Amino acid sequence: MARTVNPIQDRARRAALEKAAYLAIYERGYAGVTLADIAAHAGVSRGTLVYHFGSRAGLLAAVMKRFTRTIGVATRRALRQAQTPEAKLTAFVENQFYGVQNTRRFYTVSLDFLAAATRDPALMAVQRDSLQDTLTLDLELARLAGEGGAERRARQLRALIDGLSVRFLADPDPDLQAYRDDCLAGLRAILGGESQPLP
Repeated sequence: MARTVNPIQDRARRAALEKAAYLAIYERGYAGVTLADIAAHAGVSRGTLVYHFGSRAGLLAAVMKRFTRTIGVATRRALRQAQTPEAKLTAFVENQFYGVQNTRRFYTVSLDFLAAATRDPALMAVQRDSLQDTLTLDLELARLAGEGGAERRARQLRALIDGLSVRFLADPDPDLQAYRDDCLAGLRAILGGESQPLP
């Protein structure tokens, strides 16, 4: 007789496994982490991971989708709640640099995944989907300065964040507020507000 699967419990189990995989990737690196490492981290059998994700690549792709989507959802929520352009910029920056450890973990795993994706078309497809989702948020901010040139400003805005995230990872003792301040000043300059708050 086939086992009955509770969809809510199944989603919760998958989420817990994806979180364990995310932490294992952070600790061991994308290239070095194995299903056995992730299973040990999650306290489950390797077979449980294969059952839920099919393969190591399937699990790691699911991890990137989940954590990119999580940041996107949190950022969208924060932008909706912000009442002014300046508040939107601040909310956006706070979601890009969200605590020292969280920021370090996310950008470490993201860069590791990107490096692997350059050699794997399936992972690159996940990366492109993630970039498309990110572009939607970037365009929302870029349009604070008007429709004309919004796509160019969105690319500049993302380049600023990507550059600061790499510097953040290389910084042995990053000052979170300093990175937020630098990011905010850069965004204002891209949007035409120089270093002053937008109206």
